[in-house]
Amino acid sequence: MRLPVLFVFLTSVYTLHGAANPSPLPAAFQTETYVPLLKNKHIALVVNHTSMIKNTHLVDSLVKLGIKVKCIFAPEHGFRGQASAGTLVSSSVDEKTGVKIVSLYGNHKKPTPEDLKDIQTVIFDIQDVGVRFYTYISTMHYVMEACAENKIPFMVLDRPNPNGHYIDGPVLDTVYRSFVGMHPIPVVHGCTVGELAQMINGEGWLRNKVTCDLKVIPCKNYTHATEYILPHRPSPNLQTQSSFYLYPSLGLFEGTTISIGQGTGKPYQCFGSPAMDWGNLTFTPVSIPGVAEKPKSLGIPCTGFDLTWYGAELCRESSQINLNWLILSYELSKNKAAFFNDFFEKLAGTAALRKQIIAGQSALEIKQSWQAGLDNFQKMRTKYLLYP
Repeated sequence: MRLPVLFVFLTSVYTLHGAANPSPLPAAFQTETYVPLLKNKHIALVVNHTSMIKNTHLVDSLVKLGIKVKCIFAPEHGFRGQASAGTLVSSSVDEKTGVKIVSLYGNHKKPTPEDLKDIQTVIFDIQDVGVRFYTYISTMHYVMEACAENKIPFMVLDRPNPNGHYIDGPVLDTVYRSFVGMHPIPVVHGCTVGELAQMINGEGWLRNKVTCDLKVIPCKNYTHATEYILPHRPSPNLQTQSSFYLYPSLGLFEGTTISIGQGTGKPYQCFGSPAMDWGNLTFTPVSIPGVAEKPKSLGIPCTGFDLTWYGAELCRESSQINLNWLILSYELSKNKAAFFNDFFEKLAGTAALRKQIIAGQSALEIKQSWQAGLDNFQKMRTKYLLYP
């Protein structure tokens, strides 16, 4: 049987690209590896705006190659990535291909047996940023669980992790399990989504310890030490490489009164508050449709610190969560009783961090308390690594 011309073209282009340029090559680019496995099957895709093969969306590529795409499952921010964090996304139909879109956010986080009716393979291809509270990996968990329960094979087209060069943060206490933290892993886990899928399966973390029929297509030319420049912003507020590196540290501020620049031109690259009266930056959050409709401190001038330079120049080199910004903000707060909110424990994955900051412990003392958990995780992680 002759493969479609487009398949041959994509294969030759991306094979040549990989040979000529040793930069990381996401699994989605390797059509010659996985497209033959999808022939004559009804498939569903868990994808969003980052699911690209160069300038073409994976959905469009597979449809053109004659693959029977029956359903698109969309995570937080939607299929096209245009919904701001926490916004409910309704199910619909993709206008370009006519494929049904089912939202997996809000009250419908897990595919139902009806959603998966007649589906023979589910494919996950989404760019992650390697942080526990980034919800794409929670969506992957629920889809894996549904596939296991309905005996449907699950395939991950792996992509590099921009924060895959280190692990840091407290390991999640499952008492605080939520959609922003489902697994007993550190805040920065150092895994690609493919490695994490193997871990979820291998450690029995799916409900009732079911395991799914999992196949991971690895990236090429990637190691955990490789710097990977993301070609597409993974969500509306993560807009630059600087923000990807700062996200593990600044994401914890979402459980406090402090703004992290949402509703400005520097989301996840600064922090500040109306209650702070010193710093090197002033900003006033505004409503930005599709990015930050109701940002913290909306319309109120804030004073704080611009960290863009740190994210761009030093953050990757430091390879650690910076707690000093959080500790400083608490110390400068004029209303310490209201500084933290109930969301903080879900993000931190532990009750200890809030207590440690309130008690005046230093960043070094707090990090020392994480070490035993990180050592145990590191040992377990080695079983599932696909890359050196």
